[in-house]
Amino acid sequence: MNDALMDRLHRFLTRGDNESLLGTPATDEQIAEAEKLLGISLEKDYIRFIKSFGGAYAGLSVHGFSNGSSIGRESVTELTLSFREDFKGTPLGVVLAQSAVFSMDGAGNPILLDPEGRVLLGDHETGEFEVIAESFAALIEENFTEW
Repeated sequence: MNDALMDRLHRFLTRGDNESLLGTPATDEQIAEAEKLLGISLEKDYIRFIKSFGGAYAGLSVHGFSNGSSIGRESVTELTLSFREDFKGTPLGVVLAQSAVFSMDGAGNPILLDPEGRVLLGDHETGEFEVIAESFAALIEENFTEW
């Protein structure tokens, strides 16, 4: 994720009226524990984001380990494990076994980072998925606007 985008996010999220959108930054220990539990490596731009802002708003809710109060309580680990269980035996379940769910859309569908660093949107009704961005950074760049 480029520095200009990180600066924009920082200015927006640390504004006094946006405190419910900003979480507590993730620690190296939390990240290592999640990677071990999930059996994956988290994507570098996602790590940079959660180490800077925790679970925070960036055009969509991005779950970390300690989220802003407007984001929801579920950690990236909890979301991932829950969706892995829900989608066992589907094409999405195969992808989820190697991926991390960091958000959901308005219909409760998982938004995840796959092993190639792409962002996928899963369909909870069909168990299928589609690529919605080529990277976490591209997703944030496309979706984040200050208000």
